[in-house]
Amino acid sequence: MADLFANESVRVSDADERRALIALSLVPGLGTTLARVLVGVFGSASGVFLASPQELQGVPRVGPRRARAIRSWDDWLAVEAQLHRAEASGAQLVAYADDAYPARLREIYDPPAFLWVRGRLDPADDLAVAIVGTRKSSDYGQRVAGALAGDLAGAGATVVSGLAYGVDIAAHRGALAAGGRTLAVLGSGVDVVYPSRHGRTVQEILDRDLGAVLSELPLGTEPAPPHFPTRNRIISGVSLATVVAEARETGGALLTAALALEQNRSVFAVPASAFADSQGTNRLIQAGAAALATSAADVLREVAPQAGIASAEPAPLPA
Repeated sequence: MADLFANESVRVSDADERRALIALSLVPGLGTTLARVLVGVFGSASGVFLASPQELQGVPRVGPRRARAIRSWDDWLAVEAQLHRAEASGAQLVAYADDAYPARLREIYDPPAFLWVRGRLDPADDLAVAIVGTRKSSDYGQRVAGALAGDLAGAGATVVSGLAYGVDIAAHRGALAAGGRTLAVLGSGVDVVYPSRHGRTVQEILDRDLGAVLSELPLGTEPAPPHFPTRNRIISGVSLATVVAEARETGGALLTAALALEQNRSVFAVPASAFADSQGTNRLIQAGAAALATSAADVLREVAPQAGIASAEPAPLPA
């Protein structure tokens, strides 16, 4: 495979270009965001491997160490292993240039070069709303997330979340219960469902053709703390708006809200009781960082016109 890049005049097939793209994602210390930048500079993933060390170092954030890592990388067996994993798990590679790549994700400042996808992305996902919140959610938080998700899905929105305990899984299940679409963005490879007990929900998404499971991480990647903050930018990035259903005053949900604001997306928060331990949503509203949401209609009034559909009628959340 290394000989493939020996001559710049060789026309690289689409299949080989995708192998090169996967290879870039496996270069230590590179990551898919910088891989996308390199592909843009050199015209293709295969072109990155043809570049000289000096040319590579001319790209911001590459530097000598990453340039050496790219030039010395030759583990094509690992690429083939990724392709075998993809075939076994039903995963597809959706590259930045592909029509199926989420259009709104292209708009953020650090989109990944590609996504691994199990399931199906759909044009209907243009109206996507993220619902996020604490893993240690209360009964109220789970009810809020499920009700919001069901109402949003019933109005034609795709519900996006991270498949975590608490608010996330309640949102996915609420959308599925309403027969709507949902996207689960993982902090692991798409063939490594975490937490494993949510595998049944993933299977329901796939079996019913009601969404997809996404990740920028290589197949087989186990969950790890550094993966979750970076995956949060994808949750907010594919969505027109992010709704924080319940949150403590620190944590991943507030990080996702902050990322959504950086991406110039709408942020909503469901108010919490003054007696609740989770005051994160109240703080967002107090700071003017989030609009108050007490129904799916509060969200749809603002975001639905951006996707070219009429807003839903108000429907209050359960008491």
